[in-house]
Amino acid sequence: MQGKGEASSVIRILIITACFVVLVAGMRAAASIIVPFLLSVFIAIICTPLLFWLQRKRVPNGLAVSSVLILILAAGLLLVTVVGTSINDFSQALPVYQVRLTEKTAALFTWMKSLGLNVSVPVLSDYFSPGKAMQLAANTLTRLSGMLKNLFFILLTVLFILLEASGFPRKLQAALRDPEKSLSSFRRFGEIVNRYLAIKTLFSLLTGICIWIWLSALDVDFALLWGLVAFLLNYVPSIGSIIAAIPAVLLALIQHGLSYSILTCAGYLVINFVFGSFLEPRLMGHRLGLSTLVVFLSLVFWGWVLGPVGMLLSVPLTMIVKIGLESYEDTRWLSVLLGSSPAVDG
Repeated sequence: MQGKGEASSVIRILIITACFVVLVAGMRAAASIIVPFLLSVFIAIICTPLLFWLQRKRVPNGLAVSSVLILILAAGLLLVTVVGTSINDFSQALPVYQVRLTEKTAALFTWMKSLGLNVSVPVLSDYFSPGKAMQLAANTLTRLSGMLKNLFFILLTVLFILLEASGFPRKLQAALRDPEKSLSSFRRFGEIVNRYLAIKTLFSLLTGICIWIWLSALDVDFALLWGLVAFLLNYVPSIGSIIAAIPAVLLALIQHGLSYSILTCAGYLVINFVFGSFLEPRLMGHRLGLSTLVVFLSLVFWGWVLGPVGMLLSVPLTMIVKIGLESYEDTRWLSVLLGSSPAVDG
């Protein structure tokens, strides 16, 4: 009997693993459809608090949805106009930046040789190539700008989600056997997700604005573009702020030299420390923290499955999974494993 029980457990694990592999393969194959849908859900969740606030003020549902949609449309058109132009200009100027960066790298190697260091330039060029970092940034931005072409589909999906949002709890109440218990868990889950995304979006926006102002003061090219990159990558804790800083720091080095590059790096460190390490945890609550390993693995996994947009949404998606696991006693232990500290989450 014990052997049969162990065999059935192994079979169950194999079936679950096979289902997971098939699901991931299907998501990767359908990434072109899934990514715009996930962006739509992400935008809708951020906008639902404003929609519900308008409804509480007794604004008709159609007018409330239309108002929110107009705001989203205005922001989308602004992104398409400003960001699209900035990315095209940056891509055109990229060869010049790469040449200048190569010259500065060669000068660095020459200086190291003058100090008596035995430097193999070809080997170091293979392993340390700032030009490749700039090229990677340009390619990523180009792929992200391609998502703006799906703006109509995204807006249409957001519209339908917002129209369904007000009546969805009533549908759940009619469909569930124990609506009170299930709806209380659902409301708690929704409130925590909305709170997390609202706070994260607010501090990401403040981070992007401060980066834009700081880089503009230093006269770094494409300051608005790097502010937007900082806003987007701020959804990825720790790793995101580092990735966002690399192109701007290299560009400051190319334009104005080492001193401005250090000032740019210092600005990123101060801004991310104030918002990301000091203010945001105080409002967010430490219980919503993810371990650094989980953040990195989710970044790799969702980036591999869904591309650059998957990397941007990796932590919010994992955070939503963690909140969902935390909402039920049977799965709370999994939430503790995903968290940053057992003492905090426990």
